[in-house]
Amino acid sequence: MENKIQVLDCTLRDGGLGLEDANKNSLSSIKFSVEDIAFVSNKLADSCIDIVELGAIEITEDDRTGFAIYQSIERISRMIPKNRKPNQLFAALFRGPDTPIEDIPDWNPSLCEVVRVIIRYSEMQKSLDFCSSLTKKGYKVFVQPMLTMRYTDSEIDLLINETNKMNAYALYFVDSYGYMQKGDIKRLFERYDKTLHPEIRIGFHAHNNMDLAFSNVLEFIEISHDRKIVVDSCLMGMGQGAGNLQTELLIGYLNESSYNFDSILDACELIEKYNIQTLWGYSVTRLLPAIHRTAYKYAIVLRFQYKFSYSEINMILSQIPEELKQRYTPENTATLLKVTGFGHKLVIEE
Repeated sequence: MENKIQVLDCTLRDGGLGLEDANKNSLSSIKFSVEDIAFVSNKLADSCIDIVELGAIEITEDDRTGFAIYQSIERISRMIPKNRKPNQLFAALFRGPDTPIEDIPDWNPSLCEVVRVIIRYSEMQKSLDFCSSLTKKGYKVFVQPMLTMRYTDSEIDLLINETNKMNAYALYFVDSYGYMQKGDIKRLFERYDKTLHPEIRIGFHAHNNMDLAFSNVLEFIEISHDRKIVVDSCLMGMGQGAGNLQTELLIGYLNESSYNFDSILDACELIEKYNIQTLWGYSVTRLLPAIHRTAYKYAIVLRFQYKFSYSEINMILSQIPEELKQRYTPENTATLLKVTGFGHKLVIEE
């Protein structure tokens, strides 16, 4: 019998993308070793976690396996542990609808059964069509609208209708910038639950910028009632920015005897060594963009590249134009500094 609550551990994927972010921003050169990826995936298999996400798929010119990024579903599926448990699912995430659908094979038992697809807001219909094509190929598709809070009611309805049409496995709401609160959880859940087909799960991916991931997930679980749900988590909260709900915290709370808690703790022993530079977790730097409901990478760059104080970052982000909020780029940061009167820093950096 399927559990009402499925726990999806995304340590390797979200943690890997966090390591990639740190590398891009010259904060760290740490990467996963092949041995550590295997250790974590094996320990998660031993733990009987319901769903294990092994990494992301993206067509790249260089080797990015140290960030758990792979070129294809076939390549990432080689990482599925041989000690997988019955009914345990293994997942891969497509970072967008860029892989030609004809290059993706029909699902077979050697491949990850679950594919999660980030819905690209600027290419929403293309992303949803990509999801639909994957369901026709036999995959369990998770529809992942990043930064769900930016979606209008009509756009949410489009997501629900398209998810119903393709009969996806799950539709998520995603707190990408970590500023959702209980009222937001309730509003989104009720809108999904009202018209989403009963057999489709609702998923929640929480970030921890305001230290609310655990309380938000408790709210999500409490209001779910008869709806089957999926809750994302990461070992020790490892992930991009402030990171995610902690797997060990969630499993400890659920207190389900079906999980092997010691295997989760063994995996935590290894993951701990990756946070020696505080690459994720709560910090004032990661709090400020959540307060101003903007991309966390702005604050990272303002703090570590431009050396602004917390109060200066707060002042800059409080004035950020609406059109810049959702998408960090170096060019957008330069524009932000100019429009907020801090453009002199650009000269200093150059």
